[in-house]
Amino acid sequence: MNVDSIKALFKDYFGVDAVSCERLAASGGDRIYFRLKAADGRHAIGTLGTMPAENRAFLAIARHFASKELNVPRVLAVSADGMEYLQSDLGDISLYAAVAQGRKTGEYSAQERELLLKTVRYLPKLQFEGGDGLDYSVCYPQSDFDRRNILFDLNYFKYDYLKLTGVPFDEIALQDDFERLADDLLAAYCPVGFMYRDFQGRNVMLCEGEPWFIDFQGGRRGPVCYDLASFVWQAAARYPADLKQELVQAYVDAARPYADLDNENFRATLRQFVLFRTLQVLGAYGFRGYIEKKSNFITSVPFALANAASLLTQDVALRYPELYRVLDLLSCNFKPVGTLRDDRLTVEVTSFSYRLGVPADDSGNGGGYVFDCRSLANPGRYESYKMFNGLDANVIAFLEDEGGITVFLDRVKSIVFPHIAKFIERGFTHMMVSFGCTGGQHRSVYSAQHFAEAVAAAFDVDVIVRHTAINVNRRLK
Repeated sequence: MNVDSIKALFKDYFGVDAVSCERLAASGGDRIYFRLKAADGRHAIGTLGTMPAENRAFLAIARHFASKELNVPRVLAVSADGMEYLQSDLGDISLYAAVAQGRKTGEYSAQERELLLKTVRYLPKLQFEGGDGLDYSVCYPQSDFDRRNILFDLNYFKYDYLKLTGVPFDEIALQDDFERLADDLLAAYCPVGFMYRDFQGRNVMLCEGEPWFIDFQGGRRGPVCYDLASFVWQAAARYPADLKQELVQAYVDAARPYADLDNENFRATLRQFVLFRTLQVLGAYGFRGYIEKKSNFITSVPFALANAASLLTQDVALRYPELYRVLDLLSCNFKPVGTLRDDRLTVEVTSFSYRLGVPADDSGNGGGYVFDCRSLANPGRYESYKMFNGLDANVIAFLEDEGGITVFLDRVKSIVFPHIAKFIERGFTHMMVSFGCTGGQHRSVYSAQHFAEAVAAAFDVDVIVRHTAINVNRRLK
């Protein structure tokens, strides 16, 4: 999987070479995107996927939606192995970017409100018309939203957010509340259709002022109010109460040809899904922010807790007493989890392929080191090692027997270890160390893994190791 293959796909489809191939900002997943352009102006978005089943899901859903003439990118070409594909280019303007001023101030202009309303009015079309005739067996990782999905997301909140806060809770009582909430969500009144699963402003592109929709590969059959809850109660959006009501009513009106939602049962169900979605979001913020140290997620936590506080009704207290108590404590006594370890350095060690480019520093701090492993003996030149990577015993033996990599890493440690010690002394909180090789599979993976383990053994710091080309992330300490 490399840039050359996506360029070849572009040439096969358009009949001309791409004169530019710009890597685009990363999405929440592991897919890698490029904008490719020919000299005559023709252009497309190239995608390098990492999960065959996820690729198949996106391609099947996209083609089905296109057959319904819905506002989604058209699939132009797919590689023989299904791991690379071209889509039509929807431009650079996302809904998220277009309403940035409103999100910043909490005061949305008439133009921003209209864009949000257009988007939410289109949602029932995707859910009901898009869901009609869709073969849900293609969906990844599963075809239906079910109890397992619910409990997975609730435990995401418990383990990746709540336990990090240090707030005491009764785990058995909380699990009882989770079981009741799962029962209530599954029994609640809500029509079923295509559930986008990640319906939010970054996944909406604006083309000539109209919303178009991307990144729906995680969709499945499920209750349609989930997406409405995700969109209207998006934590950092800061929609005022009157705008939330207007968005919900716009959705209900737009859904009228498909289902009767203008009733109190639907609105009661929506409130339950807002509670559920808020817990799931807190889990995501905990993992991305406090574990992976991505600051933009940490700054969104107070907004998610404000959403949670607005949901703490007497009904919630009676039905889910331990959950109510925990959320009340969190929202009334919010202290960023990061302050528990703000003085602790995180060393982020990454392996990568030079074909795909040097990894970005998501911390926003810049700095650190990039080491080129391409001078070392390459197991990838031999057929017997091509299916393995630098975490596998046979590749490790090859590299260590050759000997050069041990000397290389000793020299890296002699450079970086004093830097780590100085960062600890000065109270710095982040350092990034990256190792690259041609394919990002053998030499760089070995180097990053062994260097990270050496850092964890030598220093009292947090250590995260990411192997980007083989899609492995680990927290060592």
